[in-house]
Amino acid sequence: MKVDVILGLQWGDEGKGKIVDFLADKYEIIARFQGGPNAGHTLVINGTKRVLHTIPSGIFREGCMNLIGNGVVIDPITLLKEINTLKADGIPVEDRLIIAKRANLILPTHKILDAASETSKGNAKIGSTLKGIGPTYMDKTGRNGLRIGDILDDDFMTKYELLKNKHLSLIQIYQYDFELEDMEKEWLSAITELKKLKLVESTYYIQDQLKNGKRILAEGAQGTMLDIDFGTYPFVTSSNTISAAVCTGLGISPKEIGEVIGITKAYCTRVGSGPFPSELNDEIGEKLRTIGKEFGATTGRPRRCGWMDIPALKYACFLNGVTSLVITKMDCLQAFDTFSVAEKYVYNGKESDELPFDLCKTEITTILKDFPTWGNQEISGNNVPNEIKTFISFVEKSLNVPVEWMSFGPEREKLIHFRAGEIIA
Repeated sequence: MKVDVILGLQWGDEGKGKIVDFLADKYEIIARFQGGPNAGHTLVINGTKRVLHTIPSGIFREGCMNLIGNGVVIDPITLLKEINTLKADGIPVEDRLIIAKRANLILPTHKILDAASETSKGNAKIGSTLKGIGPTYMDKTGRNGLRIGDILDDDFMTKYELLKNKHLSLIQIYQYDFELEDMEKEWLSAITELKKLKLVESTYYIQDQLKNGKRILAEGAQGTMLDIDFGTYPFVTSSNTISAAVCTGLGISPKEIGEVIGITKAYCTRVGSGPFPSELNDEIGEKLRTIGKEFGATTGRPRRCGWMDIPALKYACFLNGVTSLVITKMDCLQAFDTFSVAEKYVYNGKESDELPFDLCKTEITTILKDFPTWGNQEISGNNVPNEIKTFISFVEKSLNVPVEWMSFGPEREKLIHFRAGEIIA
């Protein structure tokens, strides 16, 4: 068996949670491989909206095990709140959730450091969610972080105090006011609860499951354009968000990667600062934001909106080795008579479908291609409006990747399996 991968191809918020939830019944294990509680995966199940931040999106499926992999950074407070919310809704979390011992812990002082650093930047802020993600990954690569497995050790509190004191000395540099006592008390209480969960050596766990023929889906967070190496640096997240990170985030070899399912919206959004070549700073962008309810699931911040960006999607597809596409938010385009797609960039006096090295400093304009919408035409059975077929054909030809799914709403039943211009029952 292979590990299939599902991930975002834009700046996050593509609708990964809904797609993972829909596909989860085809897999025995859903494994989150990177990121932290800065992610927000929104699902609508039986009319009820659910938002997950750390727990994989297969948690609502009976018989599906959910692994938080070693590439994830975990805030015990956020995770415990998430667990308690699910348990209150009758979800048997303890039976469906396992956590890698090698996953790093977010300390209260990581969050304080994050806020102090971001505040000190003034107008040069990078748009951090202030969840402590960056400082935690810095301690991980600096080789003095705390990991989930450490909470089982007798000397855990000694390790904790050492790292906390390091952070306190760094915070003094920023002259930043903070309150730690209540945060620390809540954090330590959450650590006690986490000890009751199933903690595993995830590398061996994954290998055993593959040998036993179990089907595994690796779930990414954020999006390709936020990758620390290949995104719009420095306006990126602190982890690798591309399919290569599945290997390091779960402990598998490249040969064990199977299908790579890439998710994109029918338009494009971004939260926070950073370049956005196809952004619409006008009434059309505002209309997309309103219709698409484009506000961050984690932060509540309004998302910037623009048209689908073909050069960026091409880049994301080859970086990830995407084998099939899911296009979400198709229904939002129906509110327009026509919509557009950014087909090419123009920079340094030339047309290009490649991203420049520094997208932040390169002045870019886009060449748009217009499409008619399908209005209120019904999409059911084998009735696929020609306008949709034309748009999908253009996307497939531009990216050289087949579109397998289209989403016309947040509910599970609004996801349509699509291939070669026809709906698959």
